[in-house]
Amino acid sequence: NHLDEIANKYPDADALIVCHQNIRWTYSEFRAEIDKLATGLLQLGVEKGDRVGIWGPNSYEWCLAQYAAAKIGAILVNINPAYRIVELEYALNKVGCRALITAEKYKTSDYLAMLNELAPELADARPAALNLKALPDLDLIIRMGEQKSPGMLNFADVCELGGEEEYQQLSAFKQTLLPDDPINIQFTSGTTGKPKGALLSHCGILNIAAHIGDAMHFTE
Repeated sequence: NHLDEIANKYPDADALIVCHQNIRWTYSEFRAEIDKLATGLLQLGVEKGDRVGIWGPNSYEWCLAQYAAAKIGAILVNINPAYRIVELEYALNKVGCRALITAEKYKTSDYLAMLNELAPELADARPAALNLKALPDLDLIIRMGEQKSPGMLNFADVCELGGEEEYQQLSAFKQTLLPDDPINIQFTSGTTGKPKGALLSHCGILNIAAHIGDAMHFTE
């Protein structure tokens, strides 16, 4: 709701700049892209309270995923981009991720290869209807990039799935979301034990961002 208010107030101001991806969106453009992903997730059956993992380095897709998940009441789960297979399996199963949005790779980490090693059934799986032994809660994997991968959907394609019904659902969600609803799960480093998932709310994330913005002297 707050993003919509800002987009209405400053529609032509810069909202998101991602230099390495040649992205420069105004608030109105940013909101439109968020809504496309949000309605695509709704069309795929992602519901309020579902956990949606995001695995990869900084990207515009990451930004869209956080806001899109928040708009439909889903909970974004930040997966450490340095995780190896065992850590990935633990994190996804610990919080019961229903969907995972993943980059292709980052530095020496080949995310798609690791996912296929963890879940070899992906080679013959039907996208959006996964049945993976190692990841029993995971129904769909959405991969970034233009190439196709067996068992996975492409991020850009998901953003084109939403229709009029999903946009009406998205509008209705505004009346049901509350400031204290969960929006994000971040894992601690784990130190001497396994990582612990920390749950953050809409209000908490928004206040953190506001304080950081003030400290950095951001304008609209």
